[in-house]
Amino acid sequence: MTKSIVYTTHGTCSRQIQVQIEDGIIQSVQFVGGCNGNTKGISALVRGMKAEEVVKRLKGTDCGGRGTSCPDQLARAIEEAIKTDDRN
Repeated sequence: MTKSIVYTTHGTCSRQIQVQIEDGIIQSVQFVGGCNGNTKGISALVRGMKAEEVVKRLKGTDCGGRGTSCPDQLARAIEEAIKTDDRN
């Protein structure tokens, strides 16, 4: 099953994250806004990873004392998608 989500970020330079997950594996990630090189790097690194592993590795990452970051927001977006799947 393929799931595409659009997540509005909070507390980061990026404004939105678009994620495609197929059978629990990250297929693609695109950030709107944010530090171009860093967000492209994060996207490339997580492609092909299990969604749960991405959440485990990135959740809680802080950027400049903001209490969140683009990687943390990606983890939250994926976590929300997983929870939605569990409810269905």
